[in-house]
Amino acid sequence: MSAAQGTSPRAVLFDVDGTLVDTNYLHAVTWWEAFRQAGHTVPMPDIHRSVGMGADRLIGHLLGDQRDRDQDARISTAHKVLYAEYFPRLAALPGAADLLRAVAGKGLRVVLASSAGGGELAAMRAAIDADDVIGAATSGDDVDATKPAADLVEQALRRAGVPADEAVFVGDTVWDMKACGKAGVAGVAVRSGGIAEEELVEAGAIAVYEGPADLLAALERSPLVGPRA
Repeated sequence: MSAAQGTSPRAVLFDVDGTLVDTNYLHAVTWWEAFRQAGHTVPMPDIHRSVGMGADRLIGHLLGDQRDRDQDARISTAHKVLYAEYFPRLAALPGAADLLRAVAGKGLRVVLASSAGGGELAAMRAAIDADDVIGAATSGDDVDATKPAADLVEQALRRAGVPADEAVFVGDTVWDMKACGKAGVAGVAVRSGGIAEEELVEAGAIAVYEGPADLLAALERSPLVGPRA
């Protein structure tokens, strides 16, 4: 049973890229350039749809199993260097900080669950500027396998100190919805990462909102607030 099926959640787990911070298209551009530097032409729409995976999965997903794996580390490092140039300019999505504070104000534990590395996550937390209500966080550095594997969500549950049926996950990609589904956590999606509602629902989202501000406006009627039938 998930928190959306009869129990009141005690924690809300938040993805960060594209969910709370406006970064997905920056990732698409910097991954495109990283691939180009390694001699690969990867269509930007394909990259955008892969954002949300950790680098450990994204490269293989886009280049295939027959790629030269010796290039993986070089491509990943190039992306990190290119993307880091944007750290001082990262912008939280409208309503992101207010949403976290409203959720915490309901007595729910706020936990971040991001595939980003620790440095990227720190930059995004600075952009959100709501550390006063963030109870815990986990990053791609904390697990062996990133989304769509369940590892990050399961680690976030441990840090939240709640079972899967007492948590709700908020994310913006199909990889988020698949990861929380594998962990047995109800998934709520936002479209701020640029993914269509029907794709998010097909991946398992029980509700879809335009972005953090929209979810905040509908908070009292959302799956983040229970109990629900």
